[in-house]
Amino acid sequence: MPVTYAESAPRRRSKSIPVWDAFVRLFHWSLVLSTGAALLTGLWLGASWFTLHLIGGTLAVALVTSRIFWGFWGSSFARFAAFVVGPRRLAEHLCELAEGRAGRHIGHNPPGGWMILALLGTILVIGLSGVVALGGTLKTGPLAVAVDYATGALAQDLHGALAWALTGLIVLHVAGAVFESLRTGENLPRAMITGTKELRDEAAELPPRPARTRPALVAGLTAGAVVLGAASTLAVRQFPVPGAPIPPARFDRLYADECSACHIAYHPSLLPPESWGRLMATLGDHFGEDASLDPASTRAIAEWLTVAAARPTDTKPAREFARVDPAAPFTITKTPFWQETHAAISEATFSRKPIYGKFNCGACHQDAESGWFYPGNIDIPDTPKENSR
Repeated sequence: MPVTYAESAPRRRSKSIPVWDAFVRLFHWSLVLSTGAALLTGLWLGASWFTLHLIGGTLAVALVTSRIFWGFWGSSFARFAAFVVGPRRLAEHLCELAEGRAGRHIGHNPPGGWMILALLGTILVIGLSGVVALGGTLKTGPLAVAVDYATGALAQDLHGALAWALTGLIVLHVAGAVFESLRTGENLPRAMITGTKELRDEAAELPPRPARTRPALVAGLTAGAVVLGAASTLAVRQFPVPGAPIPPARFDRLYADECSACHIAYHPSLLPPESWGRLMATLGDHFGEDASLDPASTRAIAEWLTVAAARPTDTKPAREFARVDPAAPFTITKTPFWQETHAAISEATFSRKPIYGKFNCGACHQDAESGWFYPGNIDIPDTPKENSR
């Protein structure tokens, strides 16, 4: 029967002791799943998995937030005070490990405690950088108005770098658990499932009395944090935000009617004004076809395109597609950004129906004509999900 803190004599006779409470165990394995999903979809799978990536990351941040509160008002071994030590004690323990005289800890040992802080902190910073990247590059989420594309792009780079750093920390964490299990002869992953560990001769390490847990307070603080922060981050749909530099909501009627008669009407934000001007001036040889219009229609469409393209559109596609290939200034598929993001998609995929060619953005991007190109709206038809980042 598990021991209690109040019964010191039975505690020494018992074979096990409760260490990890139900919250800690549920948190641990939920974080494994949510973080694993976020890393898998963000680092290895394609942009079409973006919605799952966002859900996994948001859940991970919510879990870490709750765990931080539990670290102050949770059970004895779950509290930061029980396993966070200073640099001197950490160095001493590492020296003891190197000399083969380190003792066994019922809770987290000093390196394990520092690793917990590193994991929690890294996940929080990854979440924050993700929110900034969402607002700056995709103009969605709680910071859509406050962050420009340049800042969002920097946050996205930081987001990716920290994701790789988190992967490294996880590998070290798992290696540490395996090492400590072998060193102490106790299965630490199993202890995180059962919640109990063997009681040997570490009675001196046990807290003198059980900590008073405050689950209602932790639940309330977590709920408040979710309402104020994470809930707004889940707004993954695109929507016009007052004050945000976004593409026009509607096409010019004449442009939409004439251009969509042969292909999708490409959004004006996808090319700079100069490129649209050159394209409209060469309609007689429009990618090998004669797409000439009457002079009045040509002039009206050209004026609308150049004005619309000159708007301060601050989305990722608008910024990246503006870097055109000088040899093909109005061919979107020749831009460096298009080439980079579609490099993993085979020529056979582009040629099969209902895609029929690289020009047909709308076949895979459900929001192509809007100019958003939101990653969660990618669906390559009749093919396995391929990388398109």
